[in-house]
Formats: sequence, C-alpha cells, structure tokens
Amino acid sequence: MSAETTAVPDLINSFDVSKESLQGLVAETLAKADDGELFLEHAESETLMFDNGRLKTGSFNTGRGFGLRAVAGEAVGYAESGELSLAALKRASDAVGAVTTGHSGAYSDAPPRTNRKLYGDGNPIGEPSFEAKVKLLTEIDAYLRNKDPRVRQVTASLSASWQVVEILRADGHFAKDIRPLTRVNISVVVGDGDRQETGSHGMGGRQAFGEFVATDRWQYGADEALRQALVNLDAKPAPAGTFDIVLGNGWPGVMLHEAVGHGLEGDFNRKGTSAFAGLMGEQVAARGVTVVDDGTIETRRGSLSIDDEGTPSGYNVLIEDGKLTGYMQDRQNARLMGVKPTGNGRRQSYAHVPMPRMTNTYMLGGDKTPEEIIASVDKGLYAVSFGGGQVDITSGKFVFGCTEAYMIENGKVSYPVKGAMLIGNGPDAMHRVSMVGNDMALDTGIGMCGKAGQGVPVGVGQPHLRMDAMTVGGTER
Repeated sequence: MSAETTAVPDLINSFDVSKESLQGLVAETLAKADDGELFLEHAESETLMFDNGRLKTGSFNTGRGFGLRAVAGEAVGYAESGELSLAALKRASDAVGAVTTGHSGAYSDAPPRTNRKLYGDGNPIGEPSFEAKVKLLTEIDAYLRNKDPRVRQVTASLSASWQVVEILRADGHFAKDIRPLTRVNISVVVGDGDRQETGSHGMGGRQAFGEFVATDRWQYGADEALRQALVNLDAKPAPAGTFDIVLGNGWPGVMLHEAVGHGLEGDFNRKGTSAFAGLMGEQVAARGVTVVDDGTIETRRGSLSIDDEGTPSGYNVLIEDGKLTGYMQDRQNARLMGVKPTGNGRRQSYAHVPMPRMTNTYMLGGDKTPEEIIASVDKGLYAVSFGGGQVDITSGKFVFGCTEAYMIENGKVSYPVKGAMLIGNGPDAMHRVSMVGNDMALDTGIGMCGKAGQGVPVGVGQPHLRMDAMTVGGTER
C-alpha cells in the first residue's frame, strides 16, 4: 500500500513576484546579518480517533506560510505570515531588519548540498481512504473486545501529516524537503471488580500507512496493549528504596533522551545552563557507554534529509566510551561556539524559530545478553516501559514513571509492580551503567519532543542496561 500521489506545492513560485525578486529582497534584508533564511512551509494533517465503540473525533488541517529570520550575534529577528505575498514579505523584512542594523558580522557559509533522500514524497493522508480507516479502527475495537472479557474500553487512533518545506538563503542556496509522517496508536482499559488498568502500544514513521495497518501489525499492536494492561492488572505496589535497575531496550531510551539528550543540545551548553557545560573531553558516563544522535536512518520518525535550516542531518557521536565528544548544533550556536552545524536545527513550523533539537538519539549496544544482565541482579527492578517524566536541564535531575515494570529476585524476573518511579540525576546515572546489552533497538516510532513550546517528532533507543544503586519511588505501604 503506497502513499497517495499528490501534487507537490511549488511554494517559492506561489508568491506574486518572481523567485529572483524574492532572493533579492532576502539578500538585502540579511546583508548585514551573520545568518538567516526565508523558510516556506505547506503542511497537511489528519487524525481519526475511535473511542468507546464509535468514531469520537476526526480532524483535517492544512496551512502554509513563511518565516523570515535574521541572526546577528546572539540576537535573532523573526517574523512570520500565512500570506505568501511580496507585501507580507516586505513587512517581515522591515521587522527583522532592525536586528542587523549597524552589524558587520560575516555571513555564514551555505549548507552543503545533498541528494540523499531518507523517505518518499507521497502524501499518506489519502491512502487508505477515510472509509477504510474508520473500518480499520472498528476492527481494532472489536478484536480487543472479543479477545478478553475484562476489556472495558478501547481507544485507537490513526494520524498522518505531510509537510513540504523550502529554504531560501541570501546567497542563493535553495533547499527543499518533503516529509511524510504516520502513526497508529492503540490503548486499552481492562478491569477486574473495582480495579482498572491500562496498556498501550504505538507505531509509526516517515512512510505510508501500509506496513502499520497490515493485519499482522495492528493485531500485534493490539495484543501488546492488552498484554501490558493485563500485566498491570496483576501488579503489586512497587517498593521504594535503592535498587539495581535493569532497563529494557527500545522505548526506555526516552529516559536517555530526556535526562541526557537535552543536556547535550548546543544552546544549553553555550549558555552554561546544562549539567554537561564545559565538560568536553571529560568522562561523563561509564566506560562502554556511547550515545549518538542520528538523523540519517531511513523512514524513522526523527530522521530528516535536511534540517530546517537546510543543513543535511548527520550521524553525530555525543558520548564515546563514556567521554563527551560533541553537542548537537544549529547554525547560530555552532557559529558562536566555533564549531560546525550538525544538522540539528529544527522548528515546529514556519511560525517558529529553529533551535538545536534531537533527531533519533540512542545508546549503542555492548557485549552482554539481556539474560546475563538480569541474572546479575540479586534484588532489583526491571523497567520495561516508561510513561511521563520530568527533567531539570540545569541540574540533570529527573523523575520517570514506569508503565510496565517487574521485580527481579535472585537473578530472575518475578512479579509485576505498578507505581514505580525512577529518580536520579542524568550525568550521575550515566556513571552507574555497569552492563550494556547487545540488543540495541529503536522505539516503535511514537516519540514527540517538547522544547520552548515547540514539538517535533523524534526517535529514541538503547539496548538492555544495568544501572547500579538507583533510587526508586514506590507505592508499597
């Protein structure tokens, strides 16, 4: 099943003047700037949610517009409009031009050009059809309700978006990217008497729905959501205290993303507000720990052929064998820190300014099997999946709630627990990694990252890990 063929908008030629005239105005606006660009966007999105036996919500949105940015030192001038016209662009030029008045900074080099494409151009919104999507959501609901009499509620959703971006710089560099994105999410509530528990599973990526809506895939997702809910229905309250922890592979990498990844973004380190600021070349994690941000993986949710400044995404090693080796950079922070941009300049839409953001951030695998890691723990916690968490970038302190967890006793996984919270400090936790598994996996394509009010799709991942003497908050009385 392929994405629908849709005419790709030619945004730069949608203005009421020629491309050459636009380039002249952009060049004039940014003549005294260090950097900047005209960012154009066309975006479409659709979401269908089936809840409690019926189609609860259905939405479709489309929009387009531009953002004009001028950068002078640490100052940024930004103006945006949903109107693609010369008059709107001139108003934006007047607004951002004030930032560069009297500035004589050197203009940044143009991003390198690339023909690499990490995903197709097709628009996933139109295929399958609206009727087919509703039928699929109905089938998911019926499948789970017939699977187990303890199922009390099923919520299933299909989301798709299609984004076309064009970037024009004052030096004439022009870049274009077409970005599909799909996601399927299934959650289920089960009950036994007065007790109710939930489970969920999601999957997605920069590709058509075809793979995700195949019967074996959505049934697997539904089974996983039900399995997790039933595990939690039998779970006992988690104990509190200090325990050795085993983290599962894949989605538990969200803790690495939050507790470590954000602290390795260039802006926080340039400003000295990250717990990792000033530690380049230092041992910031246990030996054997290597963390990368990789925006070059085909069809992955966090991948980008080019970032939102036109820079090709990259495979960036952040921590190598425990030593800090790099930060994620956009163009502004890279210039101010005297390094090269890494392809991590991202923005939510044309209405937002770009900043250093993660793409797919994960820890590389080691040499231990998951069985070896679990067997090494006398008494501890096995965290298989996480829900929400909170992180303080400056201190590195974090709190993460487990949505699926088990106690480990005498080197074996024993009973499930609920209410477990992992509490710690990102840099300190990285030093507590004592075993790294050989089963690195990425998440199933569900990550969304928030920063400064902007949300962008991301990927996370890791192998099984053992972390020694971690603090666990529990609900056991």
